[in-house]
Amino acid sequence: MNRVLQWKLIAGFVLVFIAGGITGAFVGGAHARHLFFRPGHRGFVKERMGERLRIELKLTPEQVAKISPILDKASGEIDAIRAETARRVHETIRRSHEEMATLLTDEQRARMKEMEMRHRRHLRGFHERTQSPDERNEQ
Repeated sequence: MNRVLQWKLIAGFVLVFIAGGITGAFVGGAHARHLFFRPGHRGFVKERMGERLRIELKLTPEQVAKISPILDKASGEIDAIRAETARRVHETIRRSHEEMATLLTDEQRARMKEMEMRHRRHLRGFHERTQSPDERNEQ
């Protein structure tokens, strides 16, 4: 095997390795996002915390029953914190857009409005995909 062919093979293997690493990073990121960032998924914290505590502490069924109300309360508080944070973020973005709009041309303001509408449609679709059927019926 000549030197040129050896280098081509090595370069090919390196490229395949890099492509696999990039693919793994994207798939891992998407999976992590799916696991940890689920807006509108009530009870997620309680389920995860309860299962982890049950397994790692080897809780008895009686202990699980006694801990469950505590986890319910914590989960409700966390949901309220998330809702308040989301409202504050939305308000901050809305105010900043209003301030920026005074510096933009009419065409740029129209584009910004279009961007906001696309973002709202995207979020609406995302929330619908992440909510349970019961949560969708509540709205």
